[in-house]
Amino acid sequence: MRTITRVSEYREARNRLDGTVGFVPTMGYLHEGHLELVRWARRENNTVVVSIFVNPTQFGPGEDFERYPRDPERDLALLEKEQVDIVLYLQPGEMYPTGFNTWVEVLGITEQLEGKVRPGHFKGVTSVVAKLFNIVRPQCTYFGQKDAQQVAVIQKMVSDLNMDLKVVVVPTVREPDGLAMSSRNTYLNQGERQAALILWRSLNLARDLHSGGECGAEAIRQQMESMIGQELLAEIVYVSIADLTNLQEVDSIDKPCLVSLAVRIGRTRLIDNIVLGDQETPTIMS
Repeated sequence: MRTITRVSEYREARNRLDGTVGFVPTMGYLHEGHLELVRWARRENNTVVVSIFVNPTQFGPGEDFERYPRDPERDLALLEKEQVDIVLYLQPGEMYPTGFNTWVEVLGITEQLEGKVRPGHFKGVTSVVAKLFNIVRPQCTYFGQKDAQQVAVIQKMVSDLNMDLKVVVVPTVREPDGLAMSSRNTYLNQGERQAALILWRSLNLARDLHSGGECGAEAIRQQMESMIGQELLAEIVYVSIADLTNLQEVDSIDKPCLVSLAVRIGRTRLIDNIVLGDQETPTIMS
Protein backbone atom coordinates (compact mmCIF):
# COMPACT_ATOMS: atom_id res chain seq x y z
CA MET A 1 0.00 0.00 0.00
CA ARG A 2 1.26 3.44 -0.93
CA THR A 3 0.40 6.63 0.97
CA ILE A 4 0.43 9.79 -1.15
CA THR A 5 0.23 13.31 0.28
CA ARG A 6 0.50 15.51 -2.82
CA VAL A 7 -1.78 15.82 -5.84
CA SER A 8 1.18 15.98 -8.22
CA GLU A 9 2.57 12.70 -6.86
CA TYR A 10 -0.78 10.97 -7.23
CA ARG A 11 -1.17 12.15 -10.82
CA GLU A 12 2.16 10.58 -11.72
CA ALA A 13 1.06 7.32 -10.09
CA ARG A 14 -2.37 7.45 -11.76
CA ASN A 15 -0.86 7.68 -15.21
CA ARG A 16 0.84 4.31 -14.63
CA LEU A 17 -2.30 2.47 -13.51
CA ASP A 18 -4.01 -0.07 -15.76
CA GLY A 19 -7.59 -1.26 -15.54
CA THR A 20 -10.35 0.19 -13.39
CA VAL A 21 -9.90 2.38 -10.34
CA GLY A 22 -12.40 2.16 -7.49
CA PHE A 23 -12.46 5.15 -5.14
CA VAL A 24 -13.70 5.47 -1.55
CA PRO A 25 -13.64 9.05 -0.18
CA THR A 26 -13.58 9.22 3.63
CA MET A 27 -12.90 11.63 6.48
CA GLY A 28 -10.95 8.97 8.32
CA TYR A 29 -11.48 7.42 11.76
CA LEU A 30 -12.60 4.37 9.86
CA HIS A 31 -15.20 1.87 11.03
CA GLU A 32 -16.80 -1.25 9.58
CA GLY A 33 -19.05 0.83 7.32
CA HIS A 34 -16.05 2.40 5.60
CA LEU A 35 -14.33 -0.97 5.32
CA GLU A 36 -17.40 -2.46 3.65
CA LEU A 37 -17.12 0.24 0.97
CA VAL A 38 -13.47 -0.67 0.52
CA ARG A 39 -14.34 -4.37 0.16
CA TRP A 40 -16.88 -3.61 -2.55
CA ALA A 41 -14.28 -1.53 -4.37
CA ARG A 42 -11.68 -4.30 -3.97
CA ARG A 43 -14.00 -6.93 -5.49
CA GLU A 44 -14.92 -4.79 -8.47
CA ASN A 45 -11.72 -2.99 -9.50
CA ASN A 46 -8.09 -3.51 -10.40
CA THR A 47 -6.92 -0.67 -8.16
CA VAL A 48 -8.49 0.69 -4.95
CA VAL A 49 -7.85 4.28 -3.86
CA VAL A 50 -9.07 5.63 -0.50
CA SER A 51 -8.84 9.28 0.48
CA ILE A 52 -8.63 10.50 4.07
CA PHE A 53 -9.49 14.18 4.40
CA VAL A 54 -11.49 15.93 7.13
CA ASN A 55 -13.03 18.58 4.91
CA PRO A 56 -13.35 21.91 6.74
CA THR A 57 -15.73 23.45 4.22
CA GLN A 58 -18.59 21.06 5.03
CA PHE A 59 -18.61 21.95 8.73
CA GLY A 60 -20.69 24.93 9.83
CA PRO A 61 -19.97 27.38 12.68
CA GLY A 62 -20.15 25.63 16.03
CA GLU A 63 -19.98 22.13 14.49
CA ASP A 64 -17.40 19.54 15.42
CA PHE A 65 -14.58 20.10 12.92
CA GLU A 66 -11.91 20.58 15.60
CA ARG A 67 -13.00 17.60 17.70
CA TYR A 68 -13.89 15.28 14.84
CA PRO A 69 -12.09 12.00 15.70
CA ARG A 70 -8.80 11.38 13.95
CA ASP A 71 -6.42 8.41 14.12
CA PRO A 72 -4.40 8.19 10.88
CA GLU A 73 -2.08 5.40 12.04
CA ARG A 74 -5.04 3.16 12.89
CA ASP A 75 -6.73 4.07 9.61
CA LEU A 76 -3.67 3.16 7.56
CA ALA A 77 -3.32 -0.18 9.35
CA LEU A 78 -6.95 -1.04 8.64
CA LEU A 79 -6.65 -0.07 4.97
CA GLU A 80 -3.48 -2.08 4.50
CA LYS A 81 -5.27 -5.13 5.90
CA GLU A 82 -8.01 -4.61 3.28
CA GLN A 83 -5.36 -4.58 0.53
CA VAL A 84 -5.93 -0.97 -0.52
CA ASP A 85 -3.45 0.09 -3.19
CA ILE A 86 -3.23 3.85 -2.62
CA VAL A 87 -4.23 6.08 0.28
CA LEU A 88 -4.57 9.72 -0.68
CA TYR A 89 -3.83 11.61 2.54
CA LEU A 90 -4.09 15.29 1.65
CA GLN A 91 -3.80 18.31 3.92
CA PRO A 92 -6.12 21.37 3.79
CA GLY A 93 -3.42 23.50 2.17
CA GLU A 94 -3.14 21.00 -0.68
CA MET A 95 -6.90 20.88 -1.26
CA TYR A 96 -7.59 24.57 -0.65
CA PRO A 97 -4.44 26.49 -1.60
CA THR A 98 -4.14 30.23 -1.12
CA GLY A 99 -6.58 32.00 -3.43
CA PHE A 100 -8.93 29.04 -3.82
CA ASN A 101 -12.39 30.38 -4.68
CA THR A 102 -14.20 27.92 -6.94
CA TRP A 103 -17.23 25.98 -5.73
CA VAL A 104 -19.53 23.26 -7.06
CA GLU A 105 -23.10 23.52 -5.82
CA VAL A 106 -26.14 21.30 -6.43
CA LEU A 107 -29.42 23.14 -5.94
CA GLY A 108 -32.91 21.89 -5.11
CA ILE A 109 -32.20 18.50 -3.60
CA THR A 110 -29.81 20.11 -1.09
CA GLU A 111 -32.48 22.41 0.36
CA GLN A 112 -34.23 19.75 2.47
CA LEU A 113 -33.20 17.60 5.44
CA GLU A 114 -29.49 18.04 6.18
CA GLY A 115 -29.21 20.98 3.82
CA LYS A 116 -32.02 22.83 5.58
CA VAL A 117 -30.53 22.53 9.05
CA ARG A 118 -26.86 22.77 7.97
CA PRO A 119 -26.63 25.69 5.48
CA GLY A 120 -23.58 25.43 3.25
CA HIS A 121 -22.88 21.81 4.21
CA PHE A 122 -23.53 20.31 0.78
CA LYS A 123 -21.67 23.10 -1.01
CA GLY A 124 -18.60 21.94 0.90
CA VAL A 125 -19.36 18.27 0.19
CA THR A 126 -19.88 18.63 -3.55
CA SER A 127 -16.89 20.93 -3.99
CA VAL A 128 -14.46 18.60 -2.24
CA VAL A 129 -15.87 15.46 -3.86
CA ALA A 130 -15.70 17.05 -7.33
CA LYS A 131 -12.05 17.94 -6.66
CA LEU A 132 -11.32 14.40 -5.48
CA PHE A 133 -13.01 12.89 -8.54
CA ASN A 134 -10.86 15.12 -10.78
CA ILE A 135 -7.71 14.12 -8.91
CA VAL A 136 -8.36 10.37 -8.56
CA ARG A 137 -10.06 9.80 -11.96
CA PRO A 138 -11.94 6.66 -10.87
CA GLN A 139 -14.30 4.55 -12.93
CA CYS A 140 -16.38 3.72 -9.81
CA THR A 141 -16.89 5.44 -6.47
CA TYR A 142 -18.51 3.98 -3.36
CA PHE A 143 -20.84 5.66 -0.85
CA GLY A 144 -22.94 4.31 2.02
CA GLN A 145 -26.74 4.36 2.12
CA LYS A 146 -26.61 5.73 5.68
CA ASP A 147 -25.85 9.16 4.22
CA ALA A 148 -28.79 8.90 1.83
CA GLN A 149 -29.11 12.58 0.98
CA GLN A 150 -25.39 12.86 0.34
CA VAL A 151 -25.66 9.91 -2.04
CA ALA A 152 -28.53 11.59 -3.89
CA VAL A 153 -26.60 14.86 -4.13
CA ILE A 154 -23.45 13.16 -5.45
CA GLN A 155 -25.49 11.19 -7.99
CA LYS A 156 -27.12 14.44 -9.17
CA MET A 157 -23.76 16.18 -9.49
CA VAL A 158 -22.26 13.28 -11.45
CA SER A 159 -25.25 13.20 -13.79
CA ASP A 160 -25.55 16.96 -14.31
CA LEU A 161 -21.83 17.47 -14.95
CA ASN A 162 -21.50 14.39 -17.20
CA MET A 163 -18.82 12.90 -14.97
CA ASP A 164 -17.68 9.60 -16.44
CA LEU A 165 -17.96 7.36 -13.40
CA LYS A 166 -20.42 5.08 -11.64
CA VAL A 167 -21.71 5.85 -8.13
CA VAL A 168 -22.16 2.57 -6.22
CA VAL A 169 -24.45 2.73 -3.16
CA VAL A 170 -23.57 0.20 -0.44
CA PRO A 171 -26.16 -0.86 2.17
CA THR A 172 -25.93 0.61 5.66
CA VAL A 173 -23.69 -1.31 8.03
CA ARG A 174 -25.04 -1.60 11.57
CA GLU A 175 -23.88 -2.71 14.98
CA PRO A 176 -25.43 -6.01 16.17
CA ASP A 177 -28.11 -4.02 18.05
CA GLY A 178 -29.00 -1.98 14.96
CA LEU A 179 -27.17 1.31 15.52
CA ALA A 180 -25.82 2.59 12.22
CA MET A 181 -22.02 2.73 12.09
CA SER A 182 -20.72 6.28 12.40
CA SER A 183 -17.44 7.89 13.42
CA ARG A 184 -19.48 10.15 15.70
CA ASN A 185 -20.69 7.16 17.73
CA THR A 186 -17.40 7.50 19.61
CA TYR A 187 -18.76 10.69 21.19
CA LEU A 188 -21.46 8.74 23.05
CA ASN A 189 -21.09 7.68 26.66
CA GLN A 190 -22.64 4.42 27.81
CA GLY A 191 -26.06 5.89 28.57
CA GLU A 192 -26.14 7.87 25.33
CA ARG A 193 -25.08 4.82 23.35
CA GLN A 194 -28.11 2.96 24.66
CA ALA A 195 -30.38 5.94 24.03
CA ALA A 196 -29.13 6.18 20.43
CA LEU A 197 -30.93 2.94 19.61
CA ILE A 198 -34.14 4.99 19.48
CA LEU A 199 -33.25 5.98 15.91
CA TRP A 200 -33.28 2.38 14.68
CA ARG A 201 -36.34 1.51 16.75
CA SER A 202 -38.32 4.40 15.29
CA LEU A 203 -37.32 3.43 11.75
CA ASN A 204 -38.45 -0.13 12.43
CA LEU A 205 -41.72 1.27 13.75
CA ALA A 206 -42.21 3.08 10.44
CA ARG A 207 -41.49 -0.13 8.53
CA ASP A 208 -43.92 -2.12 10.69
CA LEU A 209 -46.67 0.48 10.31
CA HIS A 210 -46.24 0.55 6.55
CA SER A 211 -46.16 -3.26 6.35
CA GLY A 212 -49.39 -3.27 8.32
CA GLY A 213 -51.11 -1.12 5.72
CA GLU A 214 -50.52 2.43 6.97
CA CYS A 215 -49.71 4.69 4.01
CA GLY A 216 -50.27 8.09 5.60
CA ALA A 217 -46.91 9.82 5.98
CA GLU A 218 -48.08 12.18 8.72
CA ALA A 219 -49.54 9.32 10.77
CA ILE A 220 -46.26 7.40 10.58
CA ARG A 221 -44.21 10.51 11.31
CA GLN A 222 -46.28 11.32 14.40
CA GLN A 223 -45.85 7.84 15.82
CA MET A 224 -42.11 7.95 15.20
CA GLU A 225 -41.85 11.32 16.93
CA SER A 226 -43.93 10.03 19.85
CA MET A 227 -41.60 7.06 20.29
CA ILE A 228 -38.47 9.21 20.12
CA GLY A 229 -40.02 11.68 22.57
CA GLN A 230 -40.12 8.96 25.21
CA GLU A 231 -36.32 8.79 25.23
CA LEU A 232 -35.17 11.50 27.67
CA LEU A 233 -31.73 11.91 26.11
CA ALA A 234 -33.09 12.35 22.56
CA GLU A 235 -33.90 15.66 20.88
CA ILE A 236 -35.46 15.50 17.41
CA VAL A 237 -33.87 17.64 14.70
CA TYR A 238 -36.16 16.31 11.97
CA VAL A 239 -38.19 13.26 10.98
CA SER A 240 -38.84 13.08 7.24
CA ILE A 241 -40.81 10.89 4.85
CA ALA A 242 -39.86 12.05 1.39
CA ASP A 243 -40.01 11.11 -2.28
CA LEU A 244 -36.93 9.03 -3.05
CA THR A 245 -36.17 10.95 -6.25
CA ASN A 246 -36.36 14.58 -5.09
CA LEU A 247 -36.54 14.39 -1.26
CA GLN A 248 -39.75 16.42 -1.17
CA GLU A 249 -42.05 15.49 1.72
CA VAL A 250 -44.99 13.26 0.75
CA ASP A 251 -48.51 12.90 2.09
CA SER A 252 -48.93 9.25 1.17
CA ILE A 253 -46.46 6.40 0.72
CA ASP A 254 -47.62 5.13 -2.66
CA LYS A 255 -44.14 4.85 -4.20
CA PRO A 256 -40.64 4.31 -2.80
CA CYS A 257 -39.94 6.84 -0.04
CA LEU A 258 -36.96 7.71 2.12
CA VAL A 259 -37.73 7.71 5.82
CA SER A 260 -34.90 9.64 7.45
CA LEU A 261 -34.22 11.37 10.72
CA ALA A 262 -31.65 13.37 12.61
CA VAL A 263 -31.68 13.16 16.39
CA ARG A 264 -29.40 14.77 18.94
CA ILE A 265 -28.35 12.38 21.69
CA GLY A 266 -26.75 14.56 24.33
CA ARG A 267 -24.35 16.72 22.32
CA THR A 268 -24.04 14.22 19.47
CA ARG A 269 -26.10 14.57 16.31
CA LEU A 270 -26.88 11.26 14.59
CA ILE A 271 -28.66 10.45 11.32
CA ASP A 272 -30.19 7.29 9.92
CA ASN A 273 -32.70 6.18 7.28
CA ILE A 274 -34.53 3.36 5.57
CA VAL A 275 -36.36 3.11 2.26
CA LEU A 276 -40.01 2.07 2.23
CA GLY A 277 -41.50 0.66 -0.95
CA ASP A 278 -40.37 -1.47 -3.84
CA GLN A 279 -36.75 -0.33 -3.67
CA GLU A 280 -36.11 -1.12 -0.02
CA THR A 281 -32.38 -1.15 0.69
CA PRO A 282 -30.99 -3.95 2.88
CA THR A 283 -28.67 -3.38 5.81
CA ILE A 284 -25.55 -5.26 6.86
CA MET A 285 -25.22 -6.28 10.52
CA SER A 286 -21.65 -6.51 11.75
